[in-house]
Amino acid sequence: MKKISILIIAILIAGIFAGCGSSANSGSSTGGDSQALKIGASLTPHSELLAQVKPILANEGIALEVVVIDDFVTPNIALAEGSLDVNFFQHLPYLEDYNRENNTDLVSIGMVHYEPFAIYAGRTKALAELPDGAKIAVPNDVTNEARALVLLQDAGLIELEDGVGIKATTQNIKENSRNFQIIEVAAEQLVRSLPDVDIAVINGNYAISGNLSVRDALVVESEQSIAAVTYANIVAARADNQNDPAVLKLIAVLQSDEIRSYIEDNYQGAVVPIK
Repeated sequence: MKKISILIIAILIAGIFAGCGSSANSGSSTGGDSQALKIGASLTPHSELLAQVKPILANEGIALEVVVIDDFVTPNIALAEGSLDVNFFQHLPYLEDYNRENNTDLVSIGMVHYEPFAIYAGRTKALAELPDGAKIAVPNDVTNEARALVLLQDAGLIELEDGVGIKATTQNIKENSRNFQIIEVAAEQLVRSLPDVDIAVINGNYAISGNLSVRDALVVESEQSIAAVTYANIVAARADNQNDPAVLKLIAVLQSDEIRSYIEDNYQGAVVPIK
């Protein structure tokens, strides 16, 4: 009985690992067998875009499996470990910072869209009404916090040290004459933080999923700003599978005119395709 139990457990474990392994090279898109591609993505807008991509890839013999992940850490861990073939949730500065911190070799295979950061009203409904000492929530990860601080500077609320740009941290705030309190919050919690702060600088995808409209924002990043390219959302792969035909086909479809039109028609400026 014990031997049978051990055998059953071994079979189950083997099945689990077989399901979690990298699948980009299984099958062939030209030989009649469906080629599997497993991607981890944020819910909005990434998984929504992938829902449009999925039937297009199916016609090419590629079965796209989308795993929705609601944080900024798990998708890169899963990609590096091989349980995902690619992921779609981040911009290049975030990926580069992750690689440095974790000694990984994840790579960008292409830019897809840009989600403007924006300042949204919390307890205070207009910048002109912002009191001294107001609480301002920003993302707590390094790259997105820098982007938020630059937007706060552009809005005239703080002044950063010269030249820090997208490397800015709260330590680089040179002028904060009104003693604003910069509150660092996990990006996915920023919408929920609004009742407890005066204003918040929120990532585009979390603003959308939190039913916030960029048209109602107090300040929005310009489409002509350096952020439009610097913070374009990318598809990431590993160095060992970045040239896989299925991976390359995925990015080609995401960058196609069809998907660009879908973005423009459905997000009203909250998501902007990279031209």
